[in-house]
Amino acid sequence: MTLLRDRDLARAFDHASRTYDRLTGLNPGYRADLLRSARRLRLPGDGDGDGDGLRLLDLGCGTGASTRALLRAAPRARITAVDASAGMLRRARTKPWPDTVRFLHLSAEELATAGEGPFDAVFAAYLFRNVSDPDGVLGTVRALLRPGGRLAVHEYSLGGSPAHRALWTAVCQGVIIPAGTLTGDRALYRHLWHSVLDFDSASDFTMRLTRAGFTGARALPLAGWQTGITHTFVARNGSATAGEATR
Repeated sequence: MTLLRDRDLARAFDHASRTYDRLTGLNPGYRADLLRSARRLRLPGDGDGDGDGLRLLDLGCGTGASTRALLRAAPRARITAVDASAGMLRRARTKPWPDTVRFLHLSAEELATAGEGPFDAVFAAYLFRNVSDPDGVLGTVRALLRPGGRLAVHEYSLGGSPAHRALWTAVCQGVIIPAGTLTGDRALYRHLWHSVLDFDSASDFTMRLTRAGFTGARALPLAGWQTGITHTFVARNGSATAGEATR
């Protein structure tokens, strides 16, 4: 199967935006796992780690589930949430948000010249499988992060065991693709299936982060049925500053 990319993928997400929240709601722990990954940023702040004074980027925000997780992890931070799909953003914007959250219709690649940043941390959920040039996007993320800034990537990235590939295929063929077919989005959810199989393993993506210049890159598993299928990747843009190391 040819994977969907760029404008074709954005159009597929535009169409799926009508039912996306309903389908992700069928995934046990979907929102709890996003929150767990956002909290793994271990964001500082003046109010006991509430993110006060921080600028955060939610890269590939979709309908806002990852943005909500980031907001819960750092309720006093200023959050910029971006996505390439206009349809997904429309859904996100219909939800209640504080004035500290704003949404922008931009692709990850377009951020490099959008005049945004610098950010104290970047959260990217279910993004890197879907970009044509993951190394280029990682370069953009580094350019947007201040020195010592934090990155958390929440992604379907298999652990390397044949059992993980078999379980992912069984879930896709038994649940995800049939549900997507009912909503008229079969191509998108077949893309999801194959994009995970074709993407880096957890160890490979960790090494990709290191090659891109991030430090302290680690892959942290998530619990439940997604163990070995979904990971949080955490890293920094270079070393922490002396002041940050005390927080």
